[in-house]
Amino acid sequence: MIDRILHIIIGFSVAVACPLSLSSQASSNQPNVVIIYGDDVGYGDVGAYGSKQIPTPHIDALAARGLQFTDGHCPAATCSPSRFSMLTGIHGFRANVRILAPNAPLAIPVDTYTIADLFKDAGYKTAVIGKWHLGLGSKESPANWNGEVKPGPLEIGFDYSFLLPSTNDRVPCVYLEDYNVVNYDPNDPIYVGSNAKQVNRPGSTEYPDGKTNREAMTYYQSSHGHNHSVINGIGRIGYMSGGKAALWDDETMADVFVDKARDYITRHKDEPFFLFFSSQDIHVPRAPHPRFQGKTELGYRGDAMVQFDWSVGQIIDALKANGLLENTLVTFSSDNGPTYDDGYVDGTSAKTSTVNNDRDHYAAGPYRGGKYQIYEGGTRVPLIISWPGNIQTGTSDALVNQIDFLHSFATLLELDLPEGAAVDSRNTLDAFLGSSEQGLPFMIEEAANAVALRKDNWKYIEFHASKYKPKPGAPELYDLSEDIAEANNVIKNYPEIAELLKTQLHTLQHSGKIR
Repeated sequence: MIDRILHIIIGFSVAVACPLSLSSQASSNQPNVVIIYGDDVGYGDVGAYGSKQIPTPHIDALAARGLQFTDGHCPAATCSPSRFSMLTGIHGFRANVRILAPNAPLAIPVDTYTIADLFKDAGYKTAVIGKWHLGLGSKESPANWNGEVKPGPLEIGFDYSFLLPSTNDRVPCVYLEDYNVVNYDPNDPIYVGSNAKQVNRPGSTEYPDGKTNREAMTYYQSSHGHNHSVINGIGRIGYMSGGKAALWDDETMADVFVDKARDYITRHKDEPFFLFFSSQDIHVPRAPHPRFQGKTELGYRGDAMVQFDWSVGQIIDALKANGLLENTLVTFSSDNGPTYDDGYVDGTSAKTSTVNNDRDHYAAGPYRGGKYQIYEGGTRVPLIISWPGNIQTGTSDALVNQIDFLHSFATLLELDLPEGAAVDSRNTLDAFLGSSEQGLPFMIEEAANAVALRKDNWKYIEFHASKYKPKPGAPELYDLSEDIAEANNVIKNYPEIAELLKTQLHTLQHSGKIR
């Protein structure tokens, strides 16, 4: 035990004095970069990571010709903070970013340096297609759904955007292309708010209120919440009126995003581009296209994963068709871990079915927890990086995190980050390329009601008060080398280690930066 404590003490002093610095083996070429981002996809939802009940041949093929990480993490166990951190290189808790409401303002200040800014500085065209959920408009000037909706992605480095503005269980249920609502009808103005009185305006289409008209939920019922405006037979969070001609079709959403991505790749095949493809799958409400329904025995959640795998395959095919696959770095991952009943009665449960007496499908794989939770299942997600001829194929156990994409891509592109930018993003390019097995010496994990420090195989957790749990729980400590399921809290056995990790965590939190 003394040896283990000394190891932590030495490691802590080195970590504070010497931030991680890895030598770059960056190519002199400018590869296209495509980040394919799933939503609520768990470690165990992909065949390459052990799923036996959900066929994911396209993602598995990407893993076979790329580098598959076994200890790859998103920055937070919920969507808005993870997306914020991946794009900015800053932990969400520093900016108080939580899951955003339907009419929330842009969470990324327009003077913040983002990964899209980085690629623009390198001469790339930049685009985001799919789910946004980082807010639109500003506190001073809320989003005007009947005019130009801004600020948004175009103010933080993206040249083009085609968005699901919030997320698919929230209003407004319309697509936004650059600044404008797609298929907007000025005779049916759109209003968005937190209660029905805010949005029911004369001349605008009114939608059923799920609280008083549950029979309007014809697609499936809500299990908790998700009972405000009912759009396409599905209850949503928040209220909207108007925009009937602009409403999306939940079942064709994947097709729409894939078509936009395919078109973008084709239009920019002769110049370097960065594409952030942000799928709505497999977030609730799960409404896969009818051609995918019934493809698994796991209900709509499993079927939505099959649909997402198809989307991945379509993007890869578009790169191939345009002769771009060999010079495109493709990253596949998820914004947080899995969830099951997340507000709708869609037939999903933690262990949905058994096939041929095999083990029930468990979306977090061998890990505890999932979305919203601080345990490994909340942030340890599939992470695959492929760049033919430049990335070593195989499996890596290096500890890596999406928050480090920004600094690592800066190293790849041989660009210096502006002073004060991406304060929590570190250069782990060699680990991402597979040229080094050395990953992060330590890492912060974030959840709805907790924060944790991973260091080597130790994980220290602190809980904080939230509206759901006003009284936080006691700190916890896990030794992942012996307990990957985080079943045995050993904080009483190793109080010295817990205290050292607590000190380091607090130092990192209050210093305002990691690097």
